[in-house]
Amino acid sequence: MTILIDPTAEQKPAVRERLPRPRDLAGLTIGLLDISKLRGDVFLNELEANLSERGLTVKRYKKPTFARPAPVELQQKMVAECDVVIEALAD
Repeated sequence: MTILIDPTAEQKPAVRERLPRPRDLAGLTIGLLDISKLRGDVFLNELEANLSERGLTVKRYKKPTFARPAPVELQQKMVAECDVVIEALAD
């Protein structure tokens, strides 16, 4: 059994079913979310270069601050434009 912890400050955490992971990234649009922590962009720059070298489609996004969840508009934009999203956290 795997337990996932949601780091947001929800008083009553939402129960979410895990989505299946894709077997392959070929043909998918990959979103890279910078949560605005120091040096997260450095990691994402390297990751974007690696994914792009493989011929994969990459889109970049950035939260206005790491202290709050991504704004709903940003979340909706990523859902509409991406098949998978990788979130960077660094210091």
